[in-house]
Order: sequence, then structure tokens, then C-alpha cells
Amino acid sequence: MVNLLLNVPAHINLRKIGKIVFLVIPLCLQASVASPEESNKNSSTIQNCQPEDEIGFRGFTARLENDTFTNTDQNYTNGLAVTAVSHDIGDSLKTECLPLPLRLHSKFIKALTPGFWTHPDGTTSTYNVVVKLGQAIFTPKDFSSRDLILNDRPYAGLLYVGMSWNQRSKNPEMNLEILDTREITLGIIGPWSLAKEAQDAVHDATTVPKFYGWSHQLNNEPAIQLAMDKKFKSYQGDYAFAPGFSGDYISSLGVRLGNIETSVTLGIEGRLGLNLPNDFGSYTIRPGAENRPPSTASPAGRSNGAFGPQSGVHLFSILETKLVARDFSLDGNLFSSSHHVTRRPWVAFAAIGVSLHTIMLKRGYKLALMQAYHTFEFEEQEANHAYGSVALSMEF
Repeated sequence: MVNLLLNVPAHINLRKIGKIVFLVIPLCLQASVASPEESNKNSSTIQNCQPEDEIGFRGFTARLENDTFTNTDQNYTNGLAVTAVSHDIGDSLKTECLPLPLRLHSKFIKALTPGFWTHPDGTTSTYNVVVKLGQAIFTPKDFSSRDLILNDRPYAGLLYVGMSWNQRSKNPEMNLEILDTREITLGIIGPWSLAKEAQDAVHDATTVPKFYGWSHQLNNEPAIQLAMDKKFKSYQGDYAFAPGFSGDYISSLGVRLGNIETSVTLGIEGRLGLNLPNDFGSYTIRPGAENRPPSTASPAGRSNGAFGPQSGVHLFSILETKLVARDFSLDGNLFSSSHHVTRRPWVAFAAIGVSLHTIMLKRGYKLALMQAYHTFEFEEQEANHAYGSVALSMEF
């Protein structure tokens, strides 16, 4: 990683980066300034806020997805995301005690789906917050052509920030657990995403040939996506892992709305292994991917009776189908004319992988390795696409 940073080309325009930060992170800027009315409200409510009502982060995940793992360099060629995950908050969550960006986010979610902040009789709920920064890069197959390639996908990049709430509900009587996720993603599509600069930097550092058609990439455009995901699995109790050798399955349903992607997704994941973590599975970069329970490995994690922190390993496989109404990397720009291809409405996805969790230096770690496969995403596509995924998580 140090070598890659040292080899970043000198022609990267720092003013571009400044514009991107200004456009992509408005909520962070808004958080630093509050109106007098808001300040007075905070002063009156802070007295009712307890330390347990505050948000504190307990871990992070760095995730890399790249088709180099499958010896190709095309289509979805690289994805990078860094996420921070908060401690769990009980069902007595007081949104008025949250920092301004989280409070605004929670109010927006409540306006869209009021039931997210309630739970049915017989269930208990906990919440956590996930903050994400990421980039995605898409290219055609022919790296050497400087001309527009009409029969292949556009050059496209996306730089984004995301914030999501996870609600984990447990109903022992129905033997069911549900993870409900609400995510808002803001970003920039086009040259300001720095997709070309990021790919050039890596290719320079690794002596891989550059792509020469980036002058034909999608135009600059603000990006937004609202996502609602639900995952279901059997209730395993309140401990952080299922001791011994066991298996389970997790079903999922997702909806995305926006000019990044508009789609409906249905999927299932099966797991088999030793000391299965009591979470909702392993996923590629998407809403609800960071859904860890109290740590499976960290000494600070919650346990049940004699079950203390334990290492474990398991295999997993994922099958998913998706109905797509819009995909910016195929349909092109929404607010201006650009290159695009003929998107297929139905896409299937499959993945296999292995996940390990352990303890090192009094911290919990998790490593997930995955190979993912997509069916044809557009009519002009010549072959199915595959890529590899590596995710490393650490608990504080």
C-alpha cells in the first residue's frame, strides 16, 4: 500500500479532490454548524442523555474487490470500501442524543419508513450505525483503444460516502432474527470520481498496461441511492457465535432507488463450519454488508455463559437474482447524454468463499475471501464476469 501511494502520478489535480470533497460530503459540513434553535434544543435535551446513548465505533472493515483475482481486467474491474461500525444501541435509542448527521439521517428514515424505529410485540431490537467511503471502477475489455467502443460498457467511476442504520430484531418465540438496513449513499459519477487516476496509479505501480479510452468516460454527475435491505435467519441465542460445528442459512431481500442503481434483489446464503459467527453473513460491497454482532473474537465482545472469545472458520455460498431498472455503469448518465449499452433486466449472482475469525494482540480479526460470478449484464457482453473479494475486519 505504501508503494502504491508513493507511485501516485503527479498530475492528479488537487483542486478536483477539493471539489469532490465539497460535493460528496455535504452532511459532514452541515454537522459542524447548528442554528441557534438547534443549539438551544441540544442544551435542553442533553441533560436527558446518558453515556450509553452516545455513538462509539467498535471496529472497521477494509474491502477490496478486483477482477485481477480471476485474470481479467474489464467490466466491474475494481471496488474499494472502508467502513466503520458502531457499538450496538438498545431499543431505548434516543435519536435526540445523536450527532446532527445521524439525527438528520434517522429523521429521514422515519419519514420514509416510520416502522423502522419500532418493533412488534414479543421482539427486542438493537441498532448500530455504519459509515462507508468507497470507489467503484468500470471499464470495457479493450484497454488499448483510444476510440469510443460502442459495443462494450462505458468507462465509468463512482466515488461515494454512505451512512446506514442496522436494526437487529429477535423473536425467540418465532425462532427468527431479522436484520433491517436503511442506507443513504451520496457520491459523484464521472472524472471527479478519480477512477482514471486511481487505476493509472495502480497500473503504474504494478507495470500493468494502462487503459487509453478514459476520455470517453461518463460525465460528471451527482449520485444518490436509497437502499432498504432485510435479512432473515434462525434465532441462535444472544451469544456471539454458535459453538462447535454447525450450519445455517440466511435469506435476503433488497430494494435500491436512485441514479446509481434501481433494483430489487432476492438471495440466500448457506454457511457450514466451526464456531459460526452470530451475524448475517458475508457479502460483497452493498448495504447491510457490515452486520457484525458483538465480536466473535474480541475479548471485549459479549459471550454467553462459558462461551468466551473463540476462533473459527466456515465456508459459505451465495445465490442471488436481481431485477434491474437502472445501472449507471450500463445506462450512462441520467442528466446528460452519454455512452451506454443495452442493459439486461435480469441478472444472477453467485459466490463461494471462506471466512476466518481469530484473536491477535487482544483484538478480534475477521478475514473473508470470496470468488463472485455474474451472468450477462448487457446484450453486447461477450462473456460472464467474475472477480475476487478480500475483506479484513478488526474489532477495537
